[in-house]
Amino acid sequence: MFSSADIREKFLDFFEKKGHRIVPSSSLIPDDPSVLFTTAGMQQFKRYYTGELDAEKDFGSKNTVSIQKCFRTSDIDEVGDESHLTFFEMLGNFSFGGYFKEEAIEYAYEFIVKEMGLKIEYATIFDPAKVPEGDWRKSVPFDGESEKIWKKYGVEINREGIDVFWGPTGEEGPCGPTTEIYVKNAAGKAIEIWNIVFNEFYRDENKKLSPLKTPGIDTGMGLERLTMVVQNKPTIFETDLFEIPFSSTISGMGSSGRIMADHLRGIVFIIVDGVRPSNKGAGYILRRLIRRAIYQSKKMRNYSSLNNFMDNIIRFYGAYPDYKNLIVDAIIIHNVFREEAEKFEKGLDLGLREFGKKYPGLTAQFYNPGQALKIPETNKFISGEDAFYSHQTYGLTIDIIKDLAKNGLHQVDEEGFWREFKKHQEISRAGAEKKFGGHGLSPSAGETQGEGEDKEKIVRLHTATHLLQAALRQSLGDKVSQKGSNINAERLRFDFSFDRKLTPEELKKIEDLVNEKIKENLPVNFIELPKGEALASGALHFFGEKYPEKVKIYYTGSDLKSAFSKEFCGGPHVKNTSEIGKFKILKEEAVSSGVRRIKAAVLD
Repeated sequence: MFSSADIREKFLDFFEKKGHRIVPSSSLIPDDPSVLFTTAGMQQFKRYYTGELDAEKDFGSKNTVSIQKCFRTSDIDEVGDESHLTFFEMLGNFSFGGYFKEEAIEYAYEFIVKEMGLKIEYATIFDPAKVPEGDWRKSVPFDGESEKIWKKYGVEINREGIDVFWGPTGEEGPCGPTTEIYVKNAAGKAIEIWNIVFNEFYRDENKKLSPLKTPGIDTGMGLERLTMVVQNKPTIFETDLFEIPFSSTISGMGSSGRIMADHLRGIVFIIVDGVRPSNKGAGYILRRLIRRAIYQSKKMRNYSSLNNFMDNIIRFYGAYPDYKNLIVDAIIIHNVFREEAEKFEKGLDLGLREFGKKYPGLTAQFYNPGQALKIPETNKFISGEDAFYSHQTYGLTIDIIKDLAKNGLHQVDEEGFWREFKKHQEISRAGAEKKFGGHGLSPSAGETQGEGEDKEKIVRLHTATHLLQAALRQSLGDKVSQKGSNINAERLRFDFSFDRKLTPEELKKIEDLVNEKIKENLPVNFIELPKGEALASGALHFFGEKYPEKVKIYYTGSDLKSAFSKEFCGGPHVKNTSEIGKFKILKEEAVSSGVRRIKAAVLD
């Protein structure tokens, strides 16, 4: 029986011998504002399929192989069964014009049957006859070529529709028909373990398909699922991927233990990639994971083990070169978790008791374990307003409320909850803009909040903020990303991801670099581009933010490609960096774990 470590090694070695270059896992936070997380192995290679980047130039080969960490929320309600996860690792081989269907299927068959010793039960292929009328995939041709190749190996075929057409990741990008490989697990159930995507098309935001200039191969196989079938286990939670970090206890904890284990793995990896708990985007997903893990552990009376489990996860995965930062950042991971846990625990017990008063019996498991309590038949509907009140007042996430509702077969108005959530965000945003003036700029009209000299000073500080972010990234590395900013006539305030206090030498270097660019009299210009082209330019932007179809990029330098700084921005800015004046850092401090703040001014 192969261990998960054996499987990793065999997969990479197999494809390296087939002429693939091994590429490290990319971050869970992608350079793509249309998705919050990296959801597939191909995400880091998206621009190689479109021809924007050259794989031979960057990797020395048209073919690559990787083990990519991934996170998806689409299956979060199914976590707790035998095979669904939010965080997982994806084994993948990729080709950007090096080979296509014949070789891709041949390699997959050889690896599964000869290297892993498994029997393929059947494979699926794309058939447009199975696609509903009116669906944009209806025009894609039948994949007869894949059917012929599989039949050569004696593999049974199932024809399917939209379930075997993959992509794109986000709103637009490469996509194509797929062929999926199914094998049986220990319970005798055929499960999908490998999906081979034939990237033949590019879909734009209007769902229009056009042929890719160079068709490519994109495959994804869940390490956890493959390990389950190779180790002949009935669930993924009984493989060494879970039994080692969780001391073989997870299999006896039921669905609560499985949810806790899945979420703790995701928490560790999301934190180490720079996300911090918040009420927006990826930060809100992290907050939900932390709170749900704590809630599930309290259901099991196992809360005291959470820190030990996280240490075990860090040690287990930190042994792999791609994940060595887990060991380096272990203290940060624990600190972020602890801070969020402390906030949540203050309201959790009170929240459960108050929730139980309105919906009797649903929280009995916390206060009367083992005692069967009759849950009243009345009031079986939990309104969106009630759900949001419990969230806003006591920190109970929608996941926790839905879990409580199951105890009495109650229905939750989830759509109503999200309406209330969005309404609250809009009110909060409007209040913040009224109080602070956003970045010191009106988000709608691009006008500065002030008049005369104040207005001029804010514009100078706005451009200086762009230079500061570029200088931080050049000095400290690409892990630096903007977490917030605020500008008034007196100073700029810039929050950014970084895991330690900056040294006086580093601060001087950053300040000097900004002043150097000011002295160079660099022109400040903007260009409007379609969102896809803007993203491809490498301009900085907020991950997870929804942008319009055309975006404006402000850049400092003679052209966009060679610019010192370039960011998605509505303006306004100075015409030339020399107008800014002398840049002076006033203070550097911590905001929270992993987030630092710089306050700076410009002098005449």
